[in-house]
Amino acid sequence: MGETQAKLVISQAIIVEGKYDKIKLDSMIQGVILVTNGYRIFKDPEKMALIRYFAAHTGIIILTDSDRAGFKIRGYLKGCVPEGKITHVYIPDIFGKEKRKEKPSAEGKLGVEGMQRSVLEEAFRRAGVLTGSAPAGTGLTRLDLYELGLTGGKDSAIRRRALLTQLGLPALLSTAGMLEVLNTMMTRQELEAFLHQHGNGD
Repeated sequence: MGETQAKLVISQAIIVEGKYDKIKLDSMIQGVILVTNGYRIFKDPEKMALIRYFAAHTGIIILTDSDRAGFKIRGYLKGCVPEGKITHVYIPDIFGKEKRKEKPSAEGKLGVEGMQRSVLEEAFRRAGVLTGSAPAGTGLTRLDLYELGLTGGKDSAIRRRALLTQLGLPALLSTAGMLEVLNTMMTRQELEAFLHQHGNGD
């Protein structure tokens, strides 16, 4: 019999969409996990108040699916939390179907509940919430993205999509969202080296 993996201790409250996402995280994380119940969060002032409380006191981690619905909920939560620390954790676009479902989701992507533990751990690590230290990258700006050909150019959208795929990030991530994530992962020099290494630079 294999050894049971120790649970990851995360101090911030984690916000997920559904109960099956919570069940998945409960199996691997020791910490507070709150469920939005999908779009119901839009009309749930009590749950929103609780989320604001945790944002102000411990910080929150938003971990939604990588489909349009997940990004809509993520954007709503971000707009409703004026104070406190928000960390965005993104799962990669992996296509498939959860075992409990008869057919795949509308966009065909696996949600949080369908991710392997190793994929989720890497997503948390990439966001800097497992290290107990500040994110590694600092100072990446929109100008850096422009100078590296990731914005403002004829092939910029193609380059951004390629970079997101290479980093295991969702294709729907906005430029602003991508910049936010990159700043938790690498410096300007490391990004430049990564682009050249993967044939995504000049």
